[in-house]
Amino acid sequence: MNIQLVVQLLVLVGEVKTEAELTAQLESLLKAYGFEYYGLVIRPRSHQGPAGLALAERWPEGWQEIYESRKYVLVDPTIRMLSIAQKHFRWRDAVLRLRNDPHRQRMQRMMQEGMRYGLQDGYMFPVHGRNGLLGNMTIGGRPVDLSPAETALFDAAAKRTFWRFLELRGQAEELEAVAKVDTQLTRREMEVIVLLAEGLTSNEIAKSLEISSHTVDWYINGLQEKLRAKNRQHVVASAFRLGLVT
Repeated sequence: MNIQLVVQLLVLVGEVKTEAELTAQLESLLKAYGFEYYGLVIRPRSHQGPAGLALAERWPEGWQEIYESRKYVLVDPTIRMLSIAQKHFRWRDAVLRLRNDPHRQRMQRMMQEGMRYGLQDGYMFPVHGRNGLLGNMTIGGRPVDLSPAETALFDAAAKRTFWRFLELRGQAEELEAVAKVDTQLTRREMEVIVLLAEGLTSNEIAKSLEISSHTVDWYINGLQEKLRAKNRQHVVASAFRLGLVT
């Protein structure tokens, strides 16, 4: 592929004057690379519903209705990986990372159904701000192999496009002003807290992360101290309030 196409988007993003122009530029690039579907979304906070979170998107007809009605967001490997990822990743890598997940069976049903809708593989690009994860861009459809250079440029394009949409909507400053979480959590603590928020027991979390239940309890005790929570239910409540999980 010609990486100049991605570079061109990075240049043009700052020049567009409307959301429609920006969407057209993004979709033109994705089409050239063979990506049929995409979503550019703001990460929901604990008090928000899904309305208005999509900045731009295109999915197979009927897929979103299936996704929402069957609550696939709870087992979607890309969404679960997004909560702990520090950089971009491929959909199939998220599936591999969660191969021992207690919800693996339901996850497989979701993936099989997604493939019937043409969602075979893709990439996820997190967008972080000063205060943590703010949103993401996911692109996919038929498998497309991006080179490391192309992936890095797509990552930059995702971030630039995300912020340009917010600038055009007058929401950039508001989103960056979200209260900062002073408490710094490790990657493993984030993994534990995400699974805890989904209602998993210590034994289930241990199986998913391939560690002992004693180690899981040790992490939970540490989370209680960091979040000043009285028990694990309080840990989950605090995590939702602070936007650590959704």
